[in-house]
Amino acid sequence: MYKITKEFHFSASHQLIGLPEDHPCARLHGHNYIVKVELTSDTLNEHGFVKDYRDLTPLKNYIDDELDHRHLNEVFGHDGMTAEYLSKTLYEWCAERWSEVSAVMVSETPKTWAEYRPK
Repeated sequence: MYKITKEFHFSASHQLIGLPEDHPCARLHGHNYIVKVELTSDTLNEHGFVKDYRDLTPLKNYIDDELDHRHLNEVFGHDGMTAEYLSKTLYEWCAERWSEVSAVMVSETPKTWAEYRPK
């Protein structure tokens, strides 16, 4: 099995509605997000790639145009705008475009990661 990943960065705000008032994530706050997209394949294409990294430019454009410097609760219309939710949402966006997508990981801080990988 071959596996590649590509990393994307953006900054955005969110708020986790419904948490106790003393929870820091209940307040409006922002992160410098890192998104990693993983693609896998049993075989390589005619150029020796799982997928040409340049083919992932639509994801970069989507992140830059729709997510960067936005309030994610408004973008997605969701009160529980967690890294877990974002990883699944971005996985679904990618899977509609590239069959090789196997997982999406999202980091909100240097020490935390959430991953969505279908069964």
